[in-house]
Amino acid sequence: MNESNGAVSELAMALSSTQLAFAASRRQRLVKICESLPEVTVQEIGRDNEHLVIEVRKKKLAYYQFDHHGDGMISLVCKSNANEQRRLIQSDPETFFVPAYVGSRGWIGMRLDLDEVDWETATDLLKRGYQEVAPRKLAALIDT
Repeated sequence: MNESNGAVSELAMALSSTQLAFAASRRQRLVKICESLPEVTVQEIGRDNEHLVIEVRKKKLAYYQFDHHGDGMISLVCKSNANEQRRLIQSDPETFFVPAYVGSRGWIGMRLDLDEVDWETATDLLKRGYQEVAPRKLAALIDT
């Protein structure tokens, strides 16, 4: 089954019914947060458009990952730095993780499929990441 706002497919077999129940609404909420940042674009990617790439002026800011390579998670992977990554993982290893491919460059993964999602933290991560990749004039428009 492929939904344009939730992109649920056969790839989702590793995900639980609880994870799937909230996937579409949480994805929509993440997109709204991203679209509140100046000049951010959100584009569906993946074989079934199950993932999102979030960019500001063609620079990668974050990804929404839906069972990425069968990892059994729905997550936000966001531009960050090694110190922040370490701090977040130490403070809450159930929520935060080192993402594949970009984790070695300080990016942080945040699970969006747990019972509770701290949307304030997700917003803060996106804003900080935005300030790292956006041109100075755009970055100055964002309060952290």
